[in-house]
Amino acid sequence: MRIISGLFKGKKILEPKDKQTRPLKDLTKESIFNIIVHSNKINISLKNARVLDLFSGVGSFGIECLSRGVKNVTFVENYREVIPILKKNLSNLKSIRNYEILEKDILKDELIFKTNDKFDIIFLDPPYKCNEISKIILNIKTNQLLNNNGLIILHRHKNNRDIYPSNFKVIEEKKYGISKIIFIYQLH
Repeated sequence: MRIISGLFKGKKILEPKDKQTRPLKDLTKESIFNIIVHSNKINISLKNARVLDLFSGVGSFGIECLSRGVKNVTFVENYREVIPILKKNLSNLKSIRNYEILEKDILKDELIFKTNDKFDIIFLDPPYKCNEISKIILNIKTNQLLNNNGLIILHRHKNNRDIYPSNFKVIEEKKYGISKIIFIYQLH
């Protein structure tokens, strides 16, 4: 697994040895960024974007964002086996400091939703078996974490059928092997 584009293009991203974490595949990641940059349905400038990477794992998505020059990334992860790998991947970027890591379980510690920060992109990559997507998105809405033109990007198993709170609209859905990526806007 590597960084696809930007300042750290080609740099290797360390992966976990266990099977609890499923890092985002390079092809899927590349497709996500192609859609963000080229879709006429999405109006986000990566250069000015603030990114929230929930269930960040080894940091593949957020690190790609940093490489592409986003304003900052907040990584949220609680799995003890993967946090050292996430930290090592970030320290390997050396000159980058515009990120923070929150070692929290977003399903149990809702304090992470209590922030004054607003984000342009919220990447949500929970375990496939997680059935609390609606609750997480509702917390995002209730705590106003998403900027007006902000976007939620959800990585799920292709057979998952999640229900989203009202006033959230799927604008794009793409399947890649056994997974799918869903782009969701909040209606105002």
